[in-house]
Amino acid sequence: METIIIIPARYKSSRLEGKPLKKILNKEMILRVAETCEKVVKKKNLFIATDDRRIYQKAKKNNFNAVMTPTNLRTGTDRVAYVAKTKKSAIILNVQGDEPLIKVKDIKKVIKYKKKFPNSVICGFALIKDKKEITNENVIKVAKTKKNDLVYFSRSKIPCSKKKNSKINYYKQVCVYAFTNNQLKKYLKSGRSYLDKIEDIELLRFLDLNIKIKLVEISSTTAVDVHEDIKKVERILRSK
Repeated sequence: METIIIIPARYKSSRLEGKPLKKILNKEMILRVAETCEKVVKKKNLFIATDDRRIYQKAKKNNFNAVMTPTNLRTGTDRVAYVAKTKKSAIILNVQGDEPLIKVKDIKKVIKYKKKFPNSVICGFALIKDKKEITNENVIKVAKTKKNDLVYFSRSKIPCSKKKNSKINYYKQVCVYAFTNNQLKKYLKSGRSYLDKIEDIELLRFLDLNIKIKLVEISSTTAVDVHEDIKKVERILRSK
């Protein structure tokens, strides 16, 4: 069985409506992500999962597989799980549609770790270099063990030291995840967990299911959450 990549793309984002179709240097963000993923898997194993006809049509017009998902699905992982129900694949990757700077080598690294740790959900993480991100609620922070097992995700500043001026490395989630079909079935069946409801971070649901999350360090990216992030991404692309 092969690896498939599913890119969830929702139009009605509360922070930036129409986000997947926003143009970054004259190319829609969803197409930038899809073109990167196309370098990792065969096109037949790449799907854009959306609840909006405009995104669906844009994907189809550019020869990408697209699947319409119910409008009541809350998160990207819910959309991935919905599409994965009809697929027979050993590994299912969720590459978020708002990660236009994601690199091919990093997607491949997540796949490699999934093969090494099949019983764990795999999630990318990176060192936070911009101090503003430490207190930015849109950036999901990571607390982990030495072996890179997840302890907790939070929108708050974690870990926190009571010692003043202590030097701490802060890490953030990078939205590339790897699952098995069975893990996604359990996720859908369980419903939202207590911590997921508080933090609004769906991967926390796996902790309540006693499914470990193994973190793999990949390149730091700039996800697009608000309009200002588009300008930031464009500056990065121009600098290359």
